[in-house]
Amino acid sequence: MEAHIWPLYGLRITTPHLELRLPDLEQLSELAAVAAAGVHDENWMPFSRPWTDASPADRGRSTFQHLLGSVAAWTPQDWTLSLAVRCEGTIVGRQDLGATDFAVTGEAQTGSWLGRVHQGRGIGTEMRAAVLHLAFEGLGARYLTSSAMTDNARSLRVSEKLGYRPDGLTVVSVRGTARTQRRLRLDREGWAAHRTVPVELHGLEPSLALFGL
Repeated sequence: MEAHIWPLYGLRITTPHLELRLPDLEQLSELAAVAAAGVHDENWMPFSRPWTDASPADRGRSTFQHLLGSVAAWTPQDWTLSLAVRCEGTIVGRQDLGATDFAVTGEAQTGSWLGRVHQGRGIGTEMRAAVLHLAFEGLGARYLTSSAMTDNARSLRVSEKLGYRPDGLTVVSVRGTARTQRRLRLDREGWAAHRTVPVELHGLEPSLALFGL
């Protein structure tokens, strides 16, 4: 993809083991294949929107469409940055950062998923640390928020390690059943106090106007 047309294609975030970037069509096809191969046990739903209930082919297709849609719908006032996560040469999952009126509120939210075969290796913590660095250090965020089902112990542990604090509960309908989500909030002080992953930003400056900055 041409970064001079859409500068976000020139943005890269690197950590000791990972590279996060907006995927081109070839990388997006790889990401769709990871989603198709499975993200969680079929008997358990960690997401408030059960997009993974679809067939493998439909999961891959919806991943492909979602990411292209996030580029097409982007405005400086309402944006979602969906980054493919590459670990040691292999795309393993997706890390999102999104906000509405970020230039005014300084608040953004994160979301992510990892292919099932790549879980349990610390990748989830490292990729979240990468996007937190982008938000706080690169974009000057004041707060980051996240949420997870109260029975999603892995996601909650990642948030705890990175300094998030509880921010209340929300009840949502999932598969026709009431489920409880724990909201989480991280401020700049909490982020700074819990930083352990070295992160580098590359090619951010040409994209700052797209974030409303």
